[in-house]
Amino acid sequence: MNVEYVDAIGYGAAILTTLAFLPQAFKVLRTRQTRDISLLWAIAMTAGVFLWLCYGYASGSMPMIVANAVTLALLLAILGCKLYCK
Repeated sequence: MNVEYVDAIGYGAAILTTLAFLPQAFKVLRTRQTRDISLLWAIAMTAGVFLWLCYGYASGSMPMIVANAVTLALLLAILGCKLYCK
């Protein structure tokens, strides 16, 4: 498959999966409510996305790097509120 098509698929997936976290992150930051979010989920997702970011960096995949960097920032905001927002 052509590298340009592969990157286009990667960017499409990156945009969709990253955008999926925006509503939750905005809601958490706006309301400061994380009661319905599992701490274990937040920790596991943050760690997993961090590892995907490392993998993307190691493999030189810009779609993976960009998507996981943005998603990691959103997850860190959610995790931070889960731990510190009252």
